[in-house]
Amino acid sequence: MKNPKVLYILISLFCIFAIIAGIYAQYIESDQANTNLAQEDEKIEQEKTQEKIKADFNNLFINELNLGGFDTTGIAKINNEHDIVYSAIDREEVTENYEINIHIPVINIKNELANTYNSMTQADFINKANDVMQNTDKTKKAIYSIDYAAYVNNNILSLVIRSTLKEGSSAQRIIIRTYNYNLSTNQEASLIDLITIKRLNKDEVNNKILQVVKAENQEAESLQSMGYNQIFVRDLTSDIYNVDNAGAYFLGPNGELYIVYAYGNGEFTSEMDIILFE
Repeated sequence: MKNPKVLYILISLFCIFAIIAGIYAQYIESDQANTNLAQEDEKIEQEKTQEKIKADFNNLFINELNLGGFDTTGIAKINNEHDIVYSAIDREEVTENYEINIHIPVINIKNELANTYNSMTQADFINKANDVMQNTDKTKKAIYSIDYAAYVNNNILSLVIRSTLKEGSSAQRIIIRTYNYNLSTNQEASLIDLITIKRLNKDEVNNKILQVVKAENQEAESLQSMGYNQIFVRDLTSDIYNVDNAGAYFLGPNGELYIVYAYGNGEFTSEMDIILFE
């Protein structure tokens, strides 16, 4: 390279290519970082969505009936002074032995099915409230609450009752009971009935149940492997995760379909999985 002009040109081209390569590398690195950040944000958003479903669910329990414009004029009631669902017992009391804050609903319809539902409420909640108030052991102080929410959608009356119980050093327990009453036929509305109203596919519902439950169980197993105690691990082989065997379900304030797996119904835990179809 005896010609200095050629040498200068080659050096200049090399520098230009180096700058371009550096800019390109920074762009690729930045784009990859943005992609990773977007994926992380999406993951966090999904986690927040599950948390929000549970938070919104807990906010439903305001001890009121939302008729959604439904006319109850033609319904035969047990007590004509009240609506088709109302609080038969509202009581709040604090003593050395117990604390209670209970709102116990009654389905105010003259019908055998409604009577059956009310008998179940008696057995599940009122009897327990009486047991709590009879507690005389200060070392096992009980804290007990009962709340409910009721909605009418597509002629379906849905009543969901939640109780929270803490006795002494035992783990807190949350129990969920739901009733779904067809006001047109005076028959119980099954989950399949509600799925049909929502125009959903049974397989689609089954798949979403398993998707949510598996994700929650993976998180539980991860916490358990890290040494956390009292972590509730689900039995994914259980047939309760089949639509035909789902226990608690109801239509919410805007017709949303809730399927609730409240494990406290059978064990001392407040853990639950909620599958929501809006």
